[in-house]
Amino acid sequence: MRLTVFWQRMAEHFGSGYADTFARDHVMTELGGLTVHEALDSGWEAKDVWRVVCTVMNVPGERH
Repeated sequence: MRLTVFWQRMAEHFGSGYADTFARDHVMTELGGLTVHEALDSGWEAKDVWRVVCTVMNVPGERH
């Protein structure tokens, strides 16, 4: 998954204004205690981060 697709999906689910705030502030144990931004910066694949976000935030299956 390209980062542009990842951020598009984040904006579609959380809204364009909240997606970045969520990605900066929400620490997830499933990401090793990192935020979305930190996980991506540390080398996590966007598709894997998206899967974690979907699981943690109960994103509907059709959006995976």
